[in-house]
Amino acid sequence: MTLRQAQGPALRVAMIGYGFMGAAHSVGWRQAPRMFDLPRAVEMTVVVGRNADAVASAAEKWGWAESATDWREIVGRDDIDIVDIITPGDSHAEIAIAALEAGKHVLCEKPLANTVAEAEAMAEAAARARVRGIRSMVGFTYRRVPAVTLLRDMIAEGAVGTVQQVRAAYRQDWLVDPEMPLAWRLQKEHAGSGALGDIGAHIIDMTQFVTGLGVEKVSGTIDTIVKERPLRAAGSGLSGSVGQGFGAVTVDDIAIFTGRLANGALVSFEATRFATGRKNALTIEVSGDRGALAFDLEDLNSLRFYDRTAPEGRQGFTQVLVTEPQHPYVSAWWPAGHLLGYEHGFSHQVVDLVAAIDAGTDPHPSFDEGLAVQRVLDAVERSSSAAAAWTSVAAPIPVS
Repeated sequence: MTLRQAQGPALRVAMIGYGFMGAAHSVGWRQAPRMFDLPRAVEMTVVVGRNADAVASAAEKWGWAESATDWREIVGRDDIDIVDIITPGDSHAEIAIAALEAGKHVLCEKPLANTVAEAEAMAEAAARARVRGIRSMVGFTYRRVPAVTLLRDMIAEGAVGTVQQVRAAYRQDWLVDPEMPLAWRLQKEHAGSGALGDIGAHIIDMTQFVTGLGVEKVSGTIDTIVKERPLRAAGSGLSGSVGQGFGAVTVDDIAIFTGRLANGALVSFEATRFATGRKNALTIEVSGDRGALAFDLEDLNSLRFYDRTAPEGRQGFTQVLVTEPQHPYVSAWWPAGHLLGYEHGFSHQVVDLVAAIDAGTDPHPSFDEGLAVQRVLDAVERSSSAAAAWTSVAAPIPVS
């Protein structure tokens, strides 16, 4: 495609963190300005991490101009416009609030925080910053898979009629092996929760996003299947060499819960890291009185649509291949039928954030939307502690 000249000053980005999400976000920052007609240029200015050698290597590999080890110094720099936070959840609130107060736009990975209190503080900081024209967004990237955006649009247009039931699941199997070493995602002080917050947050947000309805009550159970794991040797990766001894797993491995939407419809949710054979199976099916829509991340270029208004002899789920130029985001990429992948959502995330900053509008999902998901996560944990009793999601506190 032919790119038009970006208008206005370039947006200079600092990314705090450089793990698995660092690669994905870097692809987004690098590709979006090359494939889309962005209103502002983007500069990958600096990536930040605690290990100087490792973060320098990441900067060189992914295309960042420089690396650093002190996020506080970077947040205070005048040559930084956007702070992209991909650290573990225990540092989200501190970094995001500091960045917003320093006048930086913020993109923060999900879940927004480790606790409702932290998420509320972040939403309040975002509200204060908004008055000064500072924008903030949560990285629920699956919203920007073209098929998911189309699913939302079709529901809004009435394709399924009144939403009556939703089934949402996110199933992985990377923890089935009890010898998988302990990592920060398995420690509550760093991650906040386990499968519930890590991947359950995605299906909660996706359900609320595509239906336009909030989750108001939940009833469910969380469990930890493997309660201790081998300690990793210092400096090794997620599945690196094992050191001495074992450490406690202090988060959940599986969360199964029911939710009730604002219109009374029921949702079944499942988030698990113990679904043997399922690598990254995020699925959602929305059923209504006029039809149904279904999406599977492992087939992310298509939707399944059931039109109940069609003649009886022609009813059945049909595949919609979401690769046409009129589909969300697709026109910037390849000809029809040439498929997109996991990484493209991160470019679309950059597109929407940059466009909102340039237009002076609030991007979505906002920190308020991230807080709404956090309240559902908290209600699930409280329900599990109360023997799966129905538990109301905390009412939003008005943010001035």
